[in-house]
Amino acid sequence: MSYSKGIRCATAAALSAAMIMSFAACGTTDEGDSNSSADGNSSTSSSTKGFDTSSIKKDDAIAALLPDSVAGDGTLTVGTDTSYAPAEFLAEDGKTAVGFDVDLSKAIAAVFGLKEETISSTFDSIIPSVGSKYDIGISSFTVTPERMDAVDFVTYFKAGSTWVVRKGNPDNVDTSNLCGVKVAVQTGTTQEEEVNKANEQCKADGKDAIDIQSSKLQTDVTTAVASGKASIFYADSPVAGYAISQTGDTLETLGDDTGVTPEAVAIKKGDSATAQAVQKAIQKLMDDGTYDKILSTWGVESGALDKAEINPTVE
Repeated sequence: MSYSKGIRCATAAALSAAMIMSFAACGTTDEGDSNSSADGNSSTSSSTKGFDTSSIKKDDAIAALLPDSVAGDGTLTVGTDTSYAPAEFLAEDGKTAVGFDVDLSKAIAAVFGLKEETISSTFDSIIPSVGSKYDIGISSFTVTPERMDAVDFVTYFKAGSTWVVRKGNPDNVDTSNLCGVKVAVQTGTTQEEEVNKANEQCKADGKDAIDIQSSKLQTDVTTAVASGKASIFYADSPVAGYAISQTGDTLETLGDDTGVTPEAVAIKKGDSATAQAVQKAIQKLMDDGTYDKILSTWGVESGALDKAEINPTVE
């Protein structure tokens, strides 16, 4: 974590227990979590236990589509950045990966008849490692043409972007003019790309540059604003909403959500067999109601899709 112990502790005082534990344990382990498996059991409290996937049965026809390179060891390894609540984060024990993306990973693995292993890593390192270190990546990846040059995608969710400031917007931030403002974003996200573009415009207009504070972990991004180190952060709408709910009266949204776009599972480029298997597994979960139950468990039903697509057309 990039912040000093003093800053972490000062910020933690303003946060709820769930977010405190997330901050305290948000260092990247890049190791599999033995408690994150297809049986759906964990040592988490009821607030972060998530959806029980233990009743999901293997679909032999879908499982048969997987190549041996994925299914051969009996485990579906999933790369994810566990700092992005409520999609993927660490529970109160500081070890167990939870969230709606994690539940979906377990559900997909169950359809394949495989164990699921969540491997925690930094967001920007996942896509380059899909197909080598990870079988797939599920970490709130927004579908972009640039990312589709590197991996294949299967859509499963939709989300916009949200600006978040401290309660009352004490720094009087105007999102239409961020020149000279301290803006926190997560490294490698589409939100970082947008803020970088806005910064180039500030420079072209002869105005003060945006003070962009890019952090590997979303928890660090949230902490930066909650502690006053930054004036505003920009993140996926479900993530922003969850951060606000977990920080009590510390944070609030600023303006309306922007740019609703699909999010997708990342698969090794050209691995059409795995892409088809994942697409059919997600579609099966959508059709039988399991997918909706997973989203409802985490209160993110507004992001539901009714169709999983391979490499959708995006601008």
